[in-house]
Amino acid sequence: MERVFVGSEAVAAGHLTRHELQRWYHPLYRGVYLAKDTTPTLRDRVTAAWLASGRKGVIAGVAASALHGAEWVDADADIELIAQNTRSQSGLIVRDETLAADAMTKVAGIQVTTPARTAYDLGRHLPRGHAVAHLDALARATPFSTEDVLLLAKHHRGARGLRKLRAALPLVDAGAASPKETWLRLLVIDAGLPVPTTQIPVIERGYWPFAWLDMGWEDYKVSADYDGEQHQKDRPRYVRDHKRQRKLERLGWINIRVIKEDDADDVIRRTRDALRSRGWRP
Repeated sequence: MERVFVGSEAVAAGHLTRHELQRWYHPLYRGVYLAKDTTPTLRDRVTAAWLASGRKGVIAGVAASALHGAEWVDADADIELIAQNTRSQSGLIVRDETLAADAMTKVAGIQVTTPARTAYDLGRHLPRGHAVAHLDALARATPFSTEDVLLLAKHHRGARGLRKLRAALPLVDAGAASPKETWLRLLVIDAGLPVPTTQIPVIERGYWPFAWLDMGWEDYKVSADYDGEQHQKDRPRYVRDHKRQRKLERLGWINIRVIKEDDADDVIRRTRDALRSRGWRP
């Protein structure tokens, strides 16, 4: 019997009794079960959603991006499903939308929207910041064509969220290695600062970079790095970061390090002051 299964099918096949089903398993979605002592993974919930649609639905949105290899999708994220005759329920969002044959593909036997269609849905249905973060992660995992996404928008005139999609697409950058890096990039762009370049290699000598800067402006030798919690909790990494910072300063870089506790206005002020000190003018 599979890890995630349709309860009625398992009982009909004689794999377990209805009493055993109720005692040892719990439903992820209506009629679809997982063992009670098992913590469901995102893949479990994706499979359960597909089974709940009678194996006819197509996984979309954030869950689809994860199936295409995108990171930063939580195991308890709502599963989005494009299907007919299936009702939404807790943790499962069902949309009865038009889906062309060339907007679908298969990943590990499950129908899922293509990367372009996934991007189209992310940009329409999510708030701007979340949309760009997930689009960045999708682009990093499996590059998609912005033109293909806009072509989908053209074919679906009048669909909800197209204005949001068109606003988000120009901001997508596959160089963002985390949602917080996306947040930082959008922060400086929204403040009217120049659009930064992501993943800038810095070479001291030889051919191999000793540092990859999250984002920055090479012409001004100004950069910004977001330091997540792992930078403080991992002592060897903390030491490497300090040595790296000193090297960058020797090479003339102003590297602004940002942490979760920083005030956004202060981050903008520090970045603007650094750029101005290097000759940038609004």
